[in-house]
Amino acid sequence: MRRFIRPAFFASIILTLAAPASAQVFVIGNGLGAECYQKTARASGNFIDAETSCTRALREETMNRENRAKTYVNRGVLRMRAGRYDQAIADYDSAVNLQPELGAAWLNRGAALIYQKDFASALPQLNRAIELNSQDLFAAYYNRAIARENTGDVQGAYSDFNKALELRPGWDLAERQLTRFQIKEPNG
Repeated sequence: MRRFIRPAFFASIILTLAAPASAQVFVIGNGLGAECYQKTARASGNFIDAETSCTRALREETMNRENRAKTYVNRGVLRMRAGRYDQAIADYDSAVNLQPELGAAWLNRGAALIYQKDFASALPQLNRAIELNSQDLFAAYYNRAIARENTGDVQGAYSDFNKALELRPGWDLAERQLTRFQIKEPNG
């Protein structure tokens, strides 16, 4: 049986889906919802303008449940990027209430909880994203690895970092995390 040695330091890199969010969260059509999506995908520092578009879309535009849920996720991503994790989590909760099978909401909620260092609470969120086969499944495994490591499940973290790398071959973040682990075989 292999034994995993806890790395010297905890993983400090968390995938917040800053770029990949656009691949998961897509609002079809024109209008404020589409503008919210486009600004979220492009936002690189001016989160206020993009968040305003999302808030306006939620307040003023008639959308079906799916697009409304995705718009909440988009706004949540912007709020998370700005460090407003409680507001981001509230948006992810709204998205889940509208569309419980939206993996991006669960994945991003888990990431926000990791930012808040609430690793134990992040685990069920990330488990759900994995169960739903979230579009960016590699990110769910990566984030769950971070949560697992920080809750003492080093073997589970190692397994999840490997799975993230399997799902996204050559991904340098997962590769770097794996270099921190040492596997020791028991003596005879």
